[in-house]
Amino acid sequence: MANNIKEQIQSDLQQAKATGQLRTERIREIVKSAVAQVASEFKEGSHEIRTLVKDAVSAVVENLQDKGTELKEEVTASIEGAIEGVNTKRHEAIVKTQSELQRLQAQIDSEEEKIQQDVDGILAEIAETGKEKTANTKSAIDSAIDAIKDSEEAALLKKRYAQLQAQLAIVRANLAARYGGRADEVQHYLEEANNWYNQARPQAEALATQVEQKRSQLELKLGEAGTAIARKERQIKQTLRELLLATADLFKDKEPNKQDKEIVHK
Repeated sequence: MANNIKEQIQSDLQQAKATGQLRTERIREIVKSAVAQVASEFKEGSHEIRTLVKDAVSAVVENLQDKGTELKEEVTASIEGAIEGVNTKRHEAIVKTQSELQRLQAQIDSEEEKIQQDVDGILAEIAETGKEKTANTKSAIDSAIDAIKDSEEAALLKKRYAQLQAQLAIVRANLAARYGGRADEVQHYLEEANNWYNQARPQAEALATQVEQKRSQLELKLGEAGTAIARKERQIKQTLRELLLATADLFKDKEPNKQDKEIVHK
């Protein structure tokens, strides 16, 4: 096992070197491919798997050790590739599960929307009936309907839910980029985060300058992350990390908006 994978990796490295394509991204892909092929033969988490990873990294070190202090990025790339290769099957299972979760979430959202439409229709009919009653009765009916709607509380809950979903999507993008996700998968999570983020944005309130600047920063980071993925730039992980931190900072809500304050004090 050790000799086979070492020979394959060293052969691929030599070929890449001969064609002038021996970059960190190529090293990562070479190691990932070699490890993924062999790892499927062993039980996940077994001693053989750990030995496989060590052999794969050693193959890169032995082949490129003449670079001296410049070897750090290549070693990092080899370790990343080995980890991604080992977890290829698990990652594929995660992607499949995430896809199913998204389908179920869409189904839940659809059913909840239908419930809301039914409730709105019922309340509208009750309000219409109230027009024929006395002023006191109509006032009581209208107050009861307003209390049932809880419009401000519902709006805040939807906003908070959208913020949470945006953060979760960015967390998934970070995890996918760090542990072997494809570029299109990471991009999908970013698009999902952007959609939820737009739903979380206040539609009719004046934003404080500081908050608006943070929102602009988040939009910029989303754009930068998408561009880095499209170009397959190595700094995508750092860009995604900055995006995650920017999102966390934005959604701290250090300065609650007027609507939030009113709801809190009720």
